[in-house]
Amino acid sequence: MKQIMKFLMLTLLAISFPAFADMQQDVADVQHAWAQANYDTTKDQQEKVFEELVKQSQAAVEAYPEHAEPKVWAAIVLSTQAGVVGGFGALGKVKEARKLLEEAEKIDADVLDGSVYTSLGSLYYQVPGWPIGFGNDDKAEQYLQKALLVNPEGIDPNYFYGDFMLEEGKPQMAVKYLEKAMDAPARPKRPLADEGRKREIAAKLYKAKAQIN
Repeated sequence: MKQIMKFLMLTLLAISFPAFADMQQDVADVQHAWAQANYDTTKDQQEKVFEELVKQSQAAVEAYPEHAEPKVWAAIVLSTQAGVVGGFGALGKVKEARKLLEEAEKIDADVLDGSVYTSLGSLYYQVPGWPIGFGNDDKAEQYLQKALLVNPEGIDPNYFYGDFMLEEGKPQMAVKYLEKAMDAPARPKRPLADEGRKREIAAKLYKAKAQIN
């Protein structure tokens, strides 16, 4: 009986591993395409590029509905697209992004080094508050602090917490976290994203230090 159970488990693993590998590759493809769209595409082309990237990321969500990773990246794509297109249409996109992140949180809250928390935190402080949107600084801080607990040395959680501190009028705290973000370990598979993020960090650091001086 034990041998039969062991055989069944090994068979299930053999079947599930290729599907998991396919999911990881699809997510990696979205990550790379997002970095290109966000950091290496001209402003006049971004709207069109993000339209296609939304379709690509949503296809990954539909292909792997039980996994958190595609939902997180579909949410990141939607929220970035919202910033590109602006206007009233942006609110619907960030609401859908929040929904996807909340679904991902239920599946695996710590997935992708706390990206669920980082992304929700960034939405809550960047989206306008009531009556226009769902922005909430208290929720933003709670989520961003959770992200830092999961990934204390990461570039993204430190960047977004530093940016949040800057928005809150706390430039000295902002500098602390932005400098930590600047010194964060490189992500070997995401050089373009790291390069683009560091340009954003440098701009925020300049602004924070100017406020201190």
